[in-house]
Amino acid sequence: MKPLGKLLLVSALLFSPVLWAESPKPSEAAKPNDSDALQGVEKGKVIFDINMNSAEKLPLYLMVIQETVEDLKRQGVEPDVVLAFRGLSVKLISKDRENMELTDYEHLDKIATQIADLQKQKGVRMEACSVATRLFEVDNAKLLDGIKPVGNTFVSLTGYQAQGYANIPIY
Repeated sequence: MKPLGKLLLVSALLFSPVLWAESPKPSEAAKPNDSDALQGVEKGKVIFDINMNSAEKLPLYLMVIQETVEDLKRQGVEPDVVLAFRGLSVKLISKDRENMELTDYEHLDKIATQIADLQKQKGVRMEACSVATRLFEVDNAKLLDGIKPVGNTFVSLTGYQAQGYANIPIY
C-alpha cells in the first residue's frame, strides 16, 4: 500500500465514530428475558423455602433472590414474594449471636443487611418457623426486624402452594 493510502486509512480509522463510540459494559448489555415463561403473568407469586445453615452461603442466595425480585419488576411482573425460614436457618436470622461462631459474624452482618434491603422492596415479606425457633432455641423476639414468626412453615408452604405460589427450595 502506498504511503498516502496508509495515511488515509489510519486517518479514517482514528476519526471513525464507531471506534470511539462507547460500547455497553457487560453488566449494562441487554439482559436476556423470560418472556416465554412470563407470558400472561401479571403477578409473580413465589415462596422461597429457606432451610440452610451456612452463614457463608446464605448471602449468595439472598443476592439471587434480590435479583429475582428485580427481574420480575424489570419484565413487568408484580412480585409477591415470601421468604420462609425454617430449620437451622432461623439461627442465621436472629439478632442473638451468643451460640454462633466468631468467624460467622461478618456473614451474619451481610445477611442482616440483605434482609433489610429485601424488606424495602414492594411485594416482599418474610416469616420464620416457630417450630424451628423452639427446637433450636431461637427467641422469636430476637428475630431480625420485619421477620414474622409463624406457627409452622410446613403449614405455610402448604397454604401458599394451594394459593398458587411457586415453591423454590433453598437448601
